[in-house]
Amino acid sequence: MYHIWVIDDEKAILNVVQTALSKAGFKVDIALDGQKGLQKFDSGQFELVITDILMPGIDGRDIVKHIRNSDRPYIPIIGFSGTPWLFKNNQFDAVFTKPFPLKDLVNSVQHLSMQAGAN
Repeated sequence: MYHIWVIDDEKAILNVVQTALSKAGFKVDIALDGQKGLQKFDSGQFELVITDILMPGIDGRDIVKHIRNSDRPYIPIIGFSGTPWLFKNNQFDAVFTKPFPLKDLVNSVQHLSMQAGAN
């Protein structure tokens, strides 16, 4: 089963995203902050990461840098934020501006998971 890691400092968003992706057949784990997100990424096996951009402490930009410099830099990363100008010059595979249709996020995850399976 395709395993996804979702990081956001807003519990309501985590719950909605986790529910939508779980209903679409994905295994989903969550973290409420960037520090926990990085720790879990380093110790876990995830095929895709979804992260908010603006979070206290370690934010989404730090997370994408960490993953791209890890031993698994190929992991697809989706970023989302209410501040879309922060996506300029990024290394995300896909980006979403809050609020966004959950169907679009699920479609993007499905597309990226199929691409990863083809490699």
